Formats: sequence, C-alpha cells, structure tokens
Amino acid sequence: MTKNYPTVSEEYSKAVEKAKKKLRSLIAEKSCAPLMLRLAWHSAGTFDVKTKTGGPFGTMRYSAELAHGANNGLDIAVRLLEPIKEQFPILSYADFYQLAGVVAVEITGGPEVPFHPGREDKPEPPPEGRLPDATKGSDHLRDVFGHMGLSDKDIVALSGGHTLGRCHKERSGFEGPWTANPLIFDNSYFKELLSGEKEGLLQLPSDKALLSDPIFRPYVDKYAAVCTKNIICCCASGACQIHEKLLVSCCC
Repeated sequence: MTKNYPTVSEEYSKAVEKAKKKLRSLIAEKSCAPLMLRLAWHSAGTFDVKTKTGGPFGTMRYSAELAHGANNGLDIAVRLLEPIKEQFPILSYADFYQLAGVVAVEITGGPEVPFHPGREDKPEPPPEGRLPDATKGSDHLRDVFGHMGLSDKDIVALSGGHTLGRCHKERSGFEGPWTANPLIFDNSYFKELLSGEKEGLLQLPSDKALLSDPIFRPYVDKYAAVCTKNIICCCASGACQIHEKLLVSCCC
C-alpha cells in the first residue's frame, strides 16, 4: 500500500535539517534524550484512530496538556526546546517535538529513524486519560493502545522505549531506571525484564504485564534474545512502522 505523506517546501526541509543539528547539540549537552523521547511519545500517544483526534500536533506546548498527570515534568522539555524553536519559526511545533524524539533515539546509539515532516499545529489539546497507566495490566494496555490503532507487537516494541531514562518519584510515584545504562538505546529493557527484579532497577506493573500475558511474552523473549545490533534493526523497523502508522493516520 502506498503511503501518502504530507509534502513540505524545500525551505521547510532545510530548516528541519538545521534544527536537527541544533537538537543534537542540546540533547547531548543536557543528557536529556529520555525526556525528549517521552515528550514525542506522549504527544503522539493521545491519538484516537476512530475519531482522528489527539496525536502529535504540537499541543504539548499548552499549559492545559502539560497539566495532565501523565505529563508531569514535560514542561522541562518544552522549556529546553523553546530557544531552538524560536530560531525556526517556519517549523510547526508538531514536527519539532517529534524531531526531538527522533534525535534522542539516534544520539543514544539507536537507529536513524526516517522523519517525515508535515504535521500541522492544532489549537486545542486532547482530553486527559489517553495515555497508559503504569499501575495497570494487559487489558488496560490493549484498550489504550487499541485506540491508537496499534497491535500487541506494537505495545511490546513501544514498551522497549523504557530502555532510556528513569522514573522520578515526584512525577510518577515511582523511582529509578529500568536499566543499568539509561542513556543507551539497546535491548537491556527486555533482558532486565526477563532476569527478574533487582535492587536499584525498576519494573512497573505495566512492564510485568508483558511477562504474564501469553501474547505479549513471546515478543519480550524475541527482543531479549537477539544481539544488540539486531535489536536495533528490529526495533527500528517496528518503531518506523508505528511512527508511519501514526503519521499517515493522523494526517489523513
């Protein structure tokens, strides 16, 4: 099936490349890749495939969306990004925030994720409650991700994003990283999940649901078993498909 991506001008495309270079410098200097990936994901994760509402359309810059419980701490990301965004007024916030997420994956050792610009900014944020609740299990995950049009395999692949970053008690009620190297993109999240709980490392109830669910579990086993080089390729493929699915669906 042919994918119909939005089209942008040559000037816009050049601005994307220039902004990408500045984002690399910022994210490397501030060691804030996990925060930027979380911003991109929480922006995209509000999309509802049936109503075509929500999604990555720049609304995270509004205080109303930043005030959602799931978005605690993302005001820091918005604040860090604003000086760069001001240098590129031609870019939509929608594209800019997703570009920050793409760069975050790349500079932590992940793959170069194809980026298709063309998202338009929307004037109002989506309602609260469309993002996953870390305290809940498989049924909840399927319900939330199902509204985005994503599959069981997609759910496990996206959960692998927990290989980057950590939880903060004051933001989520949980504390600690999922892996020993939370600034490295690899398959450590899946390996740690299978190895059991360890002091100093985190496993959320929603993470443990991937182990206990008979459909999720084989995907966890698969991603944990392959070497780091292959998991990057495997996750890249999955991430690109999810990214494209959201982009094409949101822009139709």
